[in-house]
This record gives sequence, structure tokens and C-alpha cells, in this order.
Amino acid sequence: MPEGDTIFRAARTLHRALAGTVVVRFESMFPALDRVQDDAPLTGRTIERVHAAGKHVLMHFSAGLVLRTHMRMNGSWHIYRPGERWQRSRRDMRVLIGTATFEAVGFNIPVAEFIASRDIPRHPELRRLGPDVLSETFDPEEAMRRLRERADIPVADALLNQRAIAGLGNVYKSEVLFMCGVNPFLPVSRLDSSSLAAIVDTAKRVLRANVSERLAPMTTYGGLRTTTRRDDPKERLWVYGRARLPCRKCGTPVSVKKQGLDARLTYWCQVCQR
Repeated sequence: MPEGDTIFRAARTLHRALAGTVVVRFESMFPALDRVQDDAPLTGRTIERVHAAGKHVLMHFSAGLVLRTHMRMNGSWHIYRPGERWQRSRRDMRVLIGTATFEAVGFNIPVAEFIASRDIPRHPELRRLGPDVLSETFDPEEAMRRLRERADIPVADALLNQRAIAGLGNVYKSEVLFMCGVNPFLPVSRLDSSSLAAIVDTAKRVLRANVSERLAPMTTYGGLRTTTRRDDPKERLWVYGRARLPCRKCGTPVSVKKQGLDARLTYWCQVCQR
């Protein structure tokens, strides 16, 4: 599943390419979107802005219409010049929004809907989001409060709960807990305030580092995230995807185990994260 940094970069690139331009072409594989297009055409509207809310991309159009998309496991947004060859097959296209200068193509997007901008504060998915680590208004104290509300579940599962803290996915879950020296299977209730604060601060720091302007500023897909600050692509992460390889700090083989209701893989070092 794309994580918060990927969604943030996608929204930023879409905004730079599309904001202030007029829609001249719209295609969709979603009947509900097509009905809106038939009743109140998207073509002719101005794209006002695009931004991320957790793992959601919100594209605002004139006259108070918003397109909400969620990538789930395999979705992605691409930007192309009109006539440019796509990097994905036409059969994977789910949504296309074209202007005179760019085409935004959503591939394999499972969730897409039009909502009125006035309804965003009441939207069932958006209003329950926890503090977004990539938001300028991120509230670490509120994130800590919401994590404490999940006192009896393992901290790794709590970090994946978008209602507690929005933006983290499976990669950052493992990386942040390793960087903080916290066992991923420890219940949140076992963490003191300083440990919890360190986890929240580290999550904010590493995600924001991975949306830096110097990192592929005009692409919505691809790119390698890093938590180690090393330039070598083979050394970019501490533990994620490194099962049985030596820990970069102590040399102990990195462990991996399925965790949570969705059986997501958790990577950790049994020595550094006792």
C-alpha cells in the first residue's frame, strides 16, 4: 500500500501540474463518477488545488466539487503530456483528467468518488483521520493521545491505525520502531511518555525527510524512500525487507513475523529492540 509520503508527493505533483487549469477531458471506469459527469460536467471546471489527507488525495474543482481517491494496495496517479506514452496499460486506467497541458491518469485506483467540498468535514472516512504527520497543522500531542487510547494493542498495529496517526504504512512502522529501539509487539500501555513522544517525533521527521523538494519534485510514482540517510539504494532502510540479513547496528539477523488482523509483515531486531 502506498504510504503517506507517496500520497503527499503525488498530490503535490498533481497540484503543480493542474492547479489553475481547466478540465478539457474526463474519462472514468466508475459509473458513479460518470453520472456526476453527465449531470454536472467536470469538463469546463477549473482545478483549484490538490492536496493529501493521510492516504487520500483530494482534487478540488470550481463550483465546490471534490474528487476523493484512495490508492489501497496498488493504485497510483501518473502525470503525462497529452499524447505521451503511458507507463501502464490502458486497461489499468480508472480515472483520467485532462487539461490543455497535462493528463492525470489514475491507474488501478479502487476508491474514487465525487463529494461536495462543504461535506468534507462530515465525510465518514476523512473526519475520523488522526493527525497527519505530513500536515502543517500536525498535532503530536493529539497523536499521542489517540495512540494511548489503543493501550492494549501492539504498538506496531497502533501505528498503522489511520485514526490514531495518519500517514504511516508498513515500511515506516518497522523503520520508526527500530530507530526508537522499541519492540513492535509491545502493547502501547507499556510505553512511557518519552518513548511514545520519540516514536511520534521520529515518524514525523522521517516522513517529512522523504517528501523533500530535492527528491524527484515532479513525479507521482517511483522513487526510493530512505530512513538511513545513505545514498546507496541497497542501504536505504534499517530493517524493512531485510529478513535474516545482519542488523546494521549490531549484526544480529533481522527477524520477520506476520502481525495483526491483516497479517502484515513486521521486521525488527531482537537485540536492538528488546
